[in-house]
Amino acid sequence: MLNPLENYFAKQPEPQQSCMLFLRKWLMGQGLEEQYKYMTAMYYFKGKPLCYLSVSSKEKNLYVGFIKGHLMKHPKLEKEGRKQIKAIYLDPEKDLPVKTLGEIVKMAKKLY
Repeated sequence: MLNPLENYFAKQPEPQQSCMLFLRKWLMGQGLEEQYKYMTAMYYFKGKPLCYLSVSSKEKNLYVGFIKGHLMKHPKLEKEGRKQIKAIYLDPEKDLPVKTLGEIVKMAKKLY
């Protein structure tokens, strides 16, 4: 029997699933803790939510949403009508921009 977090990743279609599993491991390698909250994989830094992994319901685009995105400036972060959260959208068919993600995660950690 899978726990809710494992089930969340298992139910994702390919290629999003493989991409999300890589991101999961990568984010935890950045010193973040993983929890299943709000029906998604949330990543915490110093006990506070930093970002989450999700797939948009309409376009099925994979993205990493940053909780304090409104305080961050990076050309790859998109607001899309949200007040606080900004997201970086990823194409699971292409190589992930790990360097860019690293820059954004580092920037987000400085806010805590």
